[in-house]
Amino acid sequence: MADCCESELEVAELEVSQRRVLIIVLVINLVTFVGMVFASWLSHSSALLSGTLDNLGDALTYSLSLLVVGAGVTAKARVAVFKGVLIALAAVAVAAQIGWRIYHLEVPVVATMGIAAVLNLLANGVCLYLLNDHRHDDVNMMSVWECSRNDVNEGVAVIATVGLVWFTQSAWPDLLVAIVLLVLFSRSAIRVLTSAFEQLNTASLQGA
Repeated sequence: MADCCESELEVAELEVSQRRVLIIVLVINLVTFVGMVFASWLSHSSALLSGTLDNLGDALTYSLSLLVVGAGVTAKARVAVFKGVLIALAAVAVAAQIGWRIYHLEVPVVATMGIAAVLNLLANGVCLYLLNDHRHDDVNMMSVWECSRNDVNEGVAVIATVGLVWFTQSAWPDLLVAIVLLVLFSRSAIRVLTSAFEQLNTASLQGA
């Protein structure tokens, strides 16, 4: 009986911790999204825009994750499927923007792009650090952590892009890095969806 009570207490504490972390990273991503929208518009950067769309997708992802903290495996897996779809949609949006920019080449404003990229990476690094301890909790937190890791990779890539754009005075490095980020988004969507469907299949078999 004591063991049962201790187990329930540990689960309750874990859920409180998950909610607290998700609320913090949600706020960070919403604030970062607003700043990145303005910066991507000022700098004319495709790579920066990909980060902006990713921040919006993450804000939606964290909101959904909050709803299923403490829910069953099936509910968490279904939300993870939706997260995977969001990541895939972000990839499609980036692909469309890349296609448009190829026919409307414009060298990004390096100073604006650089400041925004550094601030974005710092924000994403804080989110990944906060989520790191929860990445193995369940499929819900795993998919959230996956999104956050993508953000950090994207932030590093955008900072590298700033240097390349400055060195070459060309728009092509910005577009090439945006293409690399597109590939990363696509792979991440596949991983999240695969894990979610595996969880759904497991839950279905156990239910049967």
